[in-house]
Amino acid sequence: MNATGTAIKYGDNIDTDVIIPARYLNTTDAKELASHCMEDIDKEFSSRVKPGDLMVGGKNFGCGSSREHAPIAIKESGISCVIAATFARIFYRNAINIGLPIVECQEASEKIQSGDQVSVDFDTGVITNLTKNETYQGEPFPPFIQGIIAAGGLMNAIQAGKL
Repeated sequence: MNATGTAIKYGDNIDTDVIIPARYLNTTDAKELASHCMEDIDKEFSSRVKPGDLMVGGKNFGCGSSREHAPIAIKESGISCVIAATFARIFYRNAINIGLPIVECQEASEKIQSGDQVSVDFDTGVITNLTKNETYQGEPFPPFIQGIIAAGGLMNAIQAGKL
Protein backbone atom coordinates (compact mmCIF):
# COMPACT_ATOMS: atom_id res chain seq x y z
CA MET A 1 0.00 0.00 0.00
CA ASN A 2 1.19 3.48 -0.87
CA ALA A 3 -0.04 7.06 -0.74
CA THR A 4 1.20 10.04 -2.73
CA GLY A 5 -0.02 13.60 -2.55
CA THR A 6 0.53 17.18 -1.51
CA ALA A 7 1.41 17.85 2.12
CA ILE A 8 -0.74 20.10 4.28
CA LYS A 9 1.21 20.88 7.44
CA TYR A 10 0.18 21.80 10.97
CA GLY A 11 2.11 22.13 14.23
CA ASP A 12 2.23 20.40 17.60
CA ASN A 13 -0.72 19.47 19.81
CA ILE A 14 -3.40 19.49 17.14
CA ASP A 15 -6.30 18.30 19.27
CA THR A 16 -9.54 16.65 18.28
CA ASP A 17 -11.49 19.88 18.95
CA VAL A 18 -9.36 21.59 16.29
CA ILE A 19 -9.69 18.67 13.86
CA ILE A 20 -13.49 18.69 14.21
CA PRO A 21 -14.95 21.38 16.46
CA ALA A 22 -17.35 20.10 19.12
CA ARG A 23 -20.22 22.20 17.73
CA TYR A 24 -20.43 19.72 14.80
CA LEU A 25 -20.56 16.54 16.86
CA ASN A 26 -24.33 16.35 16.57
CA THR A 27 -23.90 14.55 13.24
CA THR A 28 -22.38 11.25 12.28
CA ASP A 29 -22.50 12.08 8.57
CA ALA A 30 -18.89 11.74 7.41
CA LYS A 31 -19.26 14.24 4.55
CA GLU A 32 -20.69 16.86 6.92
CA LEU A 33 -17.82 16.27 9.36
CA ALA A 34 -15.28 16.58 6.52
CA SER A 35 -16.77 19.91 5.47
CA HIS A 36 -15.80 21.34 8.88
CA CYS A 37 -12.46 19.57 9.30
CA MET A 38 -9.70 21.91 10.58
CA GLU A 39 -11.87 25.00 10.06
CA ASP A 40 -10.95 26.70 13.35
CA ILE A 41 -7.26 26.87 12.40
CA ASP A 42 -7.45 26.62 8.60
CA LYS A 43 -10.61 28.10 7.08
CA GLU A 44 -9.49 27.05 3.58
CA PHE A 45 -8.75 23.40 4.39
CA SER A 46 -11.98 21.85 3.13
CA SER A 47 -11.91 23.86 -0.10
CA ARG A 48 -8.24 23.20 -0.95
CA VAL A 49 -7.73 19.58 0.15
CA LYS A 50 -7.70 17.14 -2.75
CA PRO A 51 -8.17 13.37 -2.65
CA GLY A 52 -4.80 11.79 -1.87
CA ASP A 53 -3.30 14.76 -0.05
CA LEU A 54 -1.34 14.04 3.13
CA MET A 55 -1.60 15.81 6.47
CA VAL A 56 1.59 16.41 8.45
CA GLY A 57 1.59 17.32 12.12
CA GLY A 58 4.08 17.71 14.91
CA LYS A 59 4.07 16.14 18.35
CA ASN A 60 0.96 14.81 20.09
CA PHE A 61 -1.28 14.93 17.03
CA GLY A 62 -4.90 14.05 17.88
CA CYS A 63 -4.69 14.80 21.59
CA GLY A 64 -7.85 15.67 23.48
CA SER A 65 -11.10 13.77 23.62
CA SER A 66 -11.38 10.23 22.35
CA ARG A 67 -14.00 10.79 19.66
CA GLU A 68 -13.78 8.89 16.39
CA HIS A 69 -15.21 11.93 14.60
CA ALA A 70 -11.71 13.42 14.22
CA PRO A 71 -10.09 10.67 12.10
CA ILE A 72 -13.38 10.19 10.23
CA ALA A 73 -13.41 13.89 9.26
CA ILE A 74 -9.78 13.71 8.10
CA LYS A 75 -10.29 10.53 6.08
CA GLU A 76 -13.54 11.71 4.49
CA SER A 77 -11.93 15.01 3.50
CA GLY A 78 -9.66 13.03 1.15
CA ILE A 79 -6.49 12.82 3.23
CA SER A 80 -4.71 9.57 2.35
CA CYS A 81 -2.30 9.53 5.31
CA VAL A 82 -1.37 11.53 8.39
CA ILE A 83 2.32 11.82 9.26
CA ALA A 84 3.31 13.18 12.67
CA ALA A 85 6.21 13.11 15.10
CA THR A 86 3.92 11.45 17.65
CA PHE A 87 0.21 10.71 17.97
CA ALA A 88 -2.03 10.69 20.99
CA ARG A 89 -2.64 7.00 21.67
CA ILE A 90 -6.44 7.12 21.45
CA PHE A 91 -6.28 8.99 18.13
CA TYR A 92 -3.76 6.43 16.85
CA ARG A 93 -6.10 3.55 17.62
CA ASN A 94 -9.21 5.36 16.36
CA ALA A 95 -7.44 6.12 13.07
CA ILE A 96 -6.59 2.45 12.57
CA ASN A 97 -10.11 1.41 13.57
CA ILE A 98 -11.63 3.56 10.82
CA GLY A 99 -8.93 2.76 8.24
CA LEU A 100 -6.99 6.04 8.20
CA PRO A 101 -3.28 5.36 7.61
CA ILE A 102 -0.98 7.19 10.01
CA VAL A 103 2.81 7.11 10.26
CA GLU A 104 5.02 8.32 13.09
CA CYS A 105 8.27 9.92 11.96
CA GLN A 106 9.99 12.80 13.74
CA GLU A 107 12.27 13.67 10.83
CA ALA A 108 9.48 13.78 8.26
CA SER A 109 7.38 15.88 10.63
CA GLU A 110 10.19 18.41 10.92
CA LYS A 111 11.34 18.53 7.28
CA ILE A 112 8.16 18.26 5.20
CA GLN A 113 6.55 21.62 4.42
CA SER A 114 3.08 22.49 3.13
CA GLY A 115 3.00 22.06 -0.61
CA ASP A 116 5.70 19.38 -0.76
CA GLN A 117 4.86 16.31 -2.82
CA VAL A 118 5.18 13.29 -0.53
CA SER A 119 4.94 9.54 -1.01
CA VAL A 120 4.54 6.93 1.75
CA ASP A 121 5.19 3.20 1.46
CA PHE A 122 3.12 1.63 4.23
CA ASP A 123 4.87 -1.75 3.90
CA THR A 124 8.32 -0.33 4.69
CA GLY A 125 7.48 2.93 6.47
CA VAL A 126 9.62 4.88 3.99
CA ILE A 127 8.41 8.42 3.44
CA THR A 128 9.78 10.18 0.36
CA ASN A 129 9.66 13.92 0.00
CA LEU A 130 9.60 14.12 -3.79
CA THR A 131 9.96 17.91 -3.73
CA LYS A 132 13.19 17.85 -1.73
CA ASN A 133 14.42 14.43 -2.93
CA GLU A 134 14.73 13.21 0.70
CA THR A 135 13.65 10.01 2.41
CA TYR A 136 12.72 9.46 6.05
CA GLN A 137 12.18 6.20 7.89
CA GLY A 138 8.81 6.00 9.61
CA GLU A 139 7.36 3.13 11.62
CA PRO A 140 5.72 0.59 9.28
CA PHE A 141 2.53 -1.15 10.35
CA PRO A 142 2.65 -4.86 11.10
CA PRO A 143 0.75 -6.97 8.52
CA PHE A 144 -2.40 -7.35 10.64
CA ILE A 145 -2.79 -3.56 10.96
CA GLN A 146 -2.10 -3.15 7.24
CA GLY A 147 -4.97 -5.59 6.72
CA ILE A 148 -7.30 -3.49 8.87
CA ILE A 149 -6.40 -0.33 6.96
CA ALA A 150 -6.66 -2.04 3.56
CA ALA A 151 -10.14 -3.28 4.51
CA GLY A 152 -11.20 0.27 5.34
CA GLY A 153 -11.27 -0.21 9.10
CA LEU A 154 -11.64 -2.73 11.90
CA MET A 155 -15.31 -3.53 11.41
CA ASN A 156 -14.83 -4.08 7.66
CA ALA A 157 -11.85 -6.36 8.36
CA ILE A 158 -13.88 -8.40 10.84
CA GLN A 159 -16.86 -8.65 8.47
CA ALA A 160 -14.56 -9.75 5.64
CA GLY A 161 -13.07 -12.46 7.87
CA LYS A 162 -9.60 -10.94 7.74
CA LEU A 163 -9.17 -10.97 11.53
